[in-house]
Amino acid sequence: MMQEWLVNQVRTIESQQNEKRAALKTQADAEAYVASVRERIRTCFGPEPEKSPLNAKVTRTVERDTYRIENVIFESRPGLFVTGNLYVPLGRTGKMPGVIGVCGHSLNGKAADAYQSFAQGLARLGYVCFIIDPIGQGERFQYLAEGTLKSRFSPGVSEHIQSGNQQALVGEFLGAWFAWDGIRALDYLLTRPEVDPKQIGLTGNSGGGTQTTWICGLDPRFTMAAPACFVTTFRRNAENELPADTEQCPPAALALGLDHSDFLAAMAPKPVVIVAQEKDFFDVRGSMEAYERLKHLYALLGKPENIQLHIGSDYHGYSRENREAMYRFFNKVTGASAVTSEPDLVIEKDETLWCTTSGQISELKPRTVASLTAETAKQLATTRPRLTGAKLVEAVKSTLKLTAEALGTTVPDYRILRPSSGRKYPAKGSSTYAVETVPGIQALVTRLYDASLVSRPPQGGSKAVLYVAHRSADAELRSEPLVAELVTSAADIAVYACDVRGVGESLPDTCGADQFLKPYGSDYFLAAHSIMLDRPYLGQKVGDLLRVIAWLKAQGHQDIHLAGRGWGALAAAFAALLSPAVTQVTLKNALESFEGVATTEDYKWPYAALLPGVLKQFDLPDVYAALQGKKLENLEPWGAMDGMGA
Repeated sequence: MMQEWLVNQVRTIESQQNEKRAALKTQADAEAYVASVRERIRTCFGPEPEKSPLNAKVTRTVERDTYRIENVIFESRPGLFVTGNLYVPLGRTGKMPGVIGVCGHSLNGKAADAYQSFAQGLARLGYVCFIIDPIGQGERFQYLAEGTLKSRFSPGVSEHIQSGNQQALVGEFLGAWFAWDGIRALDYLLTRPEVDPKQIGLTGNSGGGTQTTWICGLDPRFTMAAPACFVTTFRRNAENELPADTEQCPPAALALGLDHSDFLAAMAPKPVVIVAQEKDFFDVRGSMEAYERLKHLYALLGKPENIQLHIGSDYHGYSRENREAMYRFFNKVTGASAVTSEPDLVIEKDETLWCTTSGQISELKPRTVASLTAETAKQLATTRPRLTGAKLVEAVKSTLKLTAEALGTTVPDYRILRPSSGRKYPAKGSSTYAVETVPGIQALVTRLYDASLVSRPPQGGSKAVLYVAHRSADAELRSEPLVAELVTSAADIAVYACDVRGVGESLPDTCGADQFLKPYGSDYFLAAHSIMLDRPYLGQKVGDLLRVIAWLKAQGHQDIHLAGRGWGALAAAFAALLSPAVTQVTLKNALESFEGVATTEDYKWPYAALLPGVLKQFDLPDVYAALQGKKLENLEPWGAMDGMGA
């Protein structure tokens, strides 16, 4: 259900945007489109931070036959160190083209064979190439295991998700931090007297392809680009159940009508080659679709030759074939070399390319992304106004991004599901109803009763209890002590239990087998795409619950005791605040505060439970305080480390 809902959302947006692209008929239309995507990209990524001193230093220089390597450390933000290798051709006069290189998800970052290969290859062809380690890779591990120089998470994807998901709480986007590192790397490159500022390229593969794509949309100083093994379409990724790192899922990108091609369109009509692989998990059909969109735009701008597509024959990776396609394209733009194949290379040992003595920037006692997130969260706690009453309600609505439909009073339609025996619920009988909260989405609601029901719920009875499940209403009706207590204390009162979207009966089995609880699994996949839709997953779940409450009211229940556990307690707390029909609230294992998650490096809460930007507006204790007027019982609250509990 959730997979099809997501695909339909993304398809609808893509169709609308394709109509707008097809309507571009003149050069003026194309220029207006380029201006529009630049504006939307900036909205998506937010304002740039103030540029601080780079404090760059060269820690080692290595001389080779036709080039030298300078190992460089600079600060992209105060205290946030970036490690990079500057490859400088030898024996050449005059200024040379410069290239920023960004890396994919390699454990050793810039020292990975494919990445030092393209940097060295460019230097041998007459380019000054500055290649940098990404956050969480190479020499920039963020989460070192105690007493070691190894990451306690897997470097790359796992580190990115751990820090990036957490950043959402304070309104930051990790992709903007990656892009900023690349932008500041360019600031450093432009200080070098060897570099021609009128010929500046950008390339990277996989995660580096992501960074290349985003930076194309953000910094107009680049004059050419070659993103590799990333550019496709958001629709293909959604259809193919392909999770992407936090930094690969920009906030509200889909809601703003942006696609991968639009970040490259922001550079138009400057030269860009999309580099893809035939056997890649990034769907090459999407690469072709992106190219066709850009070809139309570039033709209107009078530079059709400036956009190209190269599809290699290999699997995901910056293969020699694809590197050579990049060299040829850059050479055609700059005239730096007539060579069309990759020169002979000498792969360096990792240690040769280290900017630090140990191979980890931790020796300099740097700031980490997590420490900066914690600092921001604490600052917000002291500076944001304490919201109560109507102001808190409005802040909750806006932060959850609740739709008018979710807040409406119309009665949802529902299906009556055939009963099944042997459930061992704390009642003689039951019936389950699929309540349509929005088109294509049903929340399953089970009514406990003293006899089996195959019809609509019994009408009347002003009081009702509604339990919102942590992970599965079916399982928790049988095993959760809170449910048993609610049933016992609710004699002669209707008792219901509910699965909101994405848990229990609608728990997705996508993104591979048994992936729901994995950091890169189906729940994360849906949460990340929801943020791109500007519809936080938690907000969707609260919307489902509000519609279920509207349905209960239609059955005659005007006085509702709302209970929830774990993940369900979050949705229940917000719904209780927003619904006048809720007169009593019981929460078990509710999250104590979002600030606790934002300030705990090894927090364990899923992305689906984290609300973007919430700490700029309010925190959960504000909601709990407001619920005291509804006889709130807050039982056994969970802290930052408890959110993946069963």
